Amino acid sequence: MRNKIVAVAAAALMLGAVAMAAGAPAAAPAPKPQTTCPVTGKPIDPKTSPHVDWQGQRIYFADAAAADTFRRDPEKVFATIAAEGVTLQNIQTVCPVSGEKLEGGDMGEPVSLVYKGRTIRFCCPMCPPQFEKDPAKYLAKLPGEQNDKK
Repeated sequence: MRNKIVAVAAAALMLGAVAMAAGAPAAAPAPKPQTTCPVTGKPIDPKTSPHVDWQGQRIYFADAAAADTFRRDPEKVFATIAAEGVTLQNIQTVCPVSGEKLEGGDMGEPVSLVYKGRTIRFCCPMCPPQFEKDPAKYLAKLPGEQNDKK
């Protein structure tokens, strides 16, 4: 009897392992905080380094010249950030699609989507598909200096 119980338990463990390998989603990788300037590669300190708020992200730089380089070609710098897997500090307070508050809103826990080096936060799971239909429209609604260029 004991051998049967052990055999059944072993079979259940094996089936569980097969099911996990076959289709269970992998856990999201841990966020990799920004520790270097995306332009110069030099170390940054969030307490003292200059920063730029752009499309809901706070990006730290080694110096003002690096920040100006970013402003001239933000997509190039965001591509570097994405390639390095860095998670920038998000400064959003509202969903870019619905306008709902992210914290303490009626929609529950916010959800996130990584888009070209940016982590965009949404009030609910229904908003990311809307964002993906027209990212430029919704990126323009995010807080940051990009709105000063209009």
